[in-house]
Amino acid sequence: MADFFSKRFGKNVWITRHARESMLRRNVDADTLERVIEEGEIKRRDEVSLWVFMSMQGRADNLICAAMVEQTAMIVKTVMINWELEDET
Repeated sequence: MADFFSKRFGKNVWITRHARESMLRRNVDADTLERVIEEGEIKRRDEVSLWVFMSMQGRADNLICAAMVEQTAMIVKTVMINWELEDET
């Protein structure tokens, strides 16, 4: 069973074990992750890989970022904090 359904992407979201462990280490709960995925900015690496990131009020370790793969479902591979968007130019 999926972890939740993303209205934004119109797909189920699955959180890998590695991502859950990353969330625990970085003090990111499921509600925060869901908010990042539903409301955060999107940066695509290619057709299937993307980062969804968001600054969360009250946290000093921003940006929170979910590294994801988009297939028939959205797969959260890992969750990062203090993430920096790299310029590809």
